Amino acid sequence: MNIKDDIKAYNEVINAYLDKLLSEKDEDLTIITDSMSYSVKNGGKRIRPYLVLKFSELGGLDKFNEGALSFASALEMIHTSSLIHDDLPCMDNDDLRRGKPTNHKVYGDAVATLAGDALLIIAFEIVSDAAAPDKAKVKAAKALSVLAGWRGMIGGQIMDLQGEKRRLDDREFVKMNALKTGALLRSTARLGLAAAECDDKAICRDADEYCACIGRAFQIRDDILDVIADQAEFGKPVGSDAKNGKTTVLSYMSLDDAQALAAELTEKAVKAIEKYGDVGKELAEFADFLLNRRI
Repeated sequence: MNIKDDIKAYNEVINAYLDKLLSEKDEDLTIITDSMSYSVKNGGKRIRPYLVLKFSELGGLDKFNEGALSFASALEMIHTSSLIHDDLPCMDNDDLRRGKPTNHKVYGDAVATLAGDALLIIAFEIVSDAAAPDKAKVKAAKALSVLAGWRGMIGGQIMDLQGEKRRLDDREFVKMNALKTGALLRSTARLGLAAAECDDKAICRDADEYCACIGRAFQIRDDILDVIADQAEFGKPVGSDAKNGKTTVLSYMSLDDAQALAAELTEKAVKAIEKYGDVGKELAEFADFLLNRRI
């Protein structure tokens, strides 16, 4: 399997499904729907929905099952919501996202804030309408509520903001990354396996280990790219972490040591998942792909 071709094929299906979900219009509310669509459709690697679909297949569903697609799309709405809010002047104050002006630069701070709110809320509408068993939808809603909420992603964002005011200690830094980046990645396994109604404890445990490891490795690679990436390729300003005084992995170790740690975590992820047939091997290859990404 060529991993880049696989990602491209999945992204085409995911993007078409996202377009469908965002197709409803109201002439009195054009600015908010345009703002929502602007950020959702503004490129993106679709890592999280890709993983949801892969985990649904690992659990036994057919490729591109509609219920799994709904869960995957809901997660992408939440992820996009977090990016809109992260870019706001009160947070990271960034001008570019994926090579284009950030949402608030196009629509203003107020509309961007509301667009982020709207994407967060619509995620739960998508889950409730999904072509999936009610038990699966409850599990998905619970996973998103916890892992995107104050115990998860938002909690990590709070710790990230605190890391601008003082250097986080080792424990705090690991926890911040586990919440800010890792929580949504961990939710991919829960959503995909929920869609497949897979309750196998070993699979759930190994899938969670895989996601926790690639989540930490992903954030380490992000910290590295913020220093070494080409801005045109990266699609957003480089050096912004240092500018904002943020605590990153490079506050504790060298570039080489950070990349070595990301490689170690990726190896752990691969060992956890590669035994699960063809899909397990695909997920292992995807972990290696993330380790060496340039954007």
